[in-house]
Amino acid sequence: MFNDTTAELILTPDGVIKNIVFVEELVASAPEIKNWKITALKQPSDLGKFGIEMDGYIFNESKMQFYATEHSSMPDEIDITITHEDFTEENKAIMTNGVYLALDHSLGELNSITKIDNVNIIAPENATSELVPFKKLKDFLIWREKEFVEKYKGLRHNTENDKYSGLEATLNNGLPLIAVVNTDLLAWDSKASHPWIAVMEIKYDGDNNNGMPDSDTYQLLNQIEDKITAELKDSDGYLNVGRQTAESVREVYFACMDFRKPAKVFHKIKKEYHNKIEINTDIYKDKYWQSFNRFMPN
Repeated sequence: MFNDTTAELILTPDGVIKNIVFVEELVASAPEIKNWKITALKQPSDLGKFGIEMDGYIFNESKMQFYATEHSSMPDEIDITITHEDFTEENKAIMTNGVYLALDHSLGELNSITKIDNVNIIAPENATSELVPFKKLKDFLIWREKEFVEKYKGLRHNTENDKYSGLEATLNNGLPLIAVVNTDLLAWDSKASHPWIAVMEIKYDGDNNNGMPDSDTYQLLNQIEDKITAELKDSDGYLNVGRQTAESVREVYFACMDFRKPAKVFHKIKKEYHNKIEINTDIYKDKYWQSFNRFMPN
């Protein structure tokens, strides 16, 4: 119950970033219903008052503490370690689910997903830094966000004249891998301004061509990629980092300032081509583009 006369229905994407915008739009289009409140995403609540119980374990402010790990090469990475006094290696899966649920309730689901880059969960005796009360995590994230926003607000990158490199490799199974990447972008010193990585995975039949597309498929793949780049423009905060082709799969990579528009663009293109080719999509946070390190020279 939201109050004595109103029931609240909360719709959640359960941590799937690419689905957030659709939950938000669904709730925005919901009709007014007497005595009902329909809410997008779990909202912040007082974990000190309510707490969470899961599989016999309690997740509240008295059970958990935290500390942040700083990385000199990634100064804006929000890497949080949370301790729970009942944590063991045997109950790690339960602890992980419970802590993430506690973060959703304490910070709000959107903040939990977007403000923290990495979460580790350990026992208190394994802590390597001074522990801070869990109730102070929200204030810590607000402070760090202010530093981050001021540093990267409004940054854009024009990729029109960037240099691209073609990379070739042989996989362990002997099949070829071919990639084309924007090497200027990979060397860019402001990656953290575009922390959301959007990946479109396009599967095709390359069994008779060493995992590579035939001529007709190649044209179709380029057509799909052209449609993406027409809607996700670099000047609007969406950078085409490159693509990789191997083992009957092409992956197309974008680094983005936000995650909502890429989710909608990818969904629209997936629907448009669903009868022609198999497409899967993903969006995840990678503030320093560590997932592209494999394209960097040793």
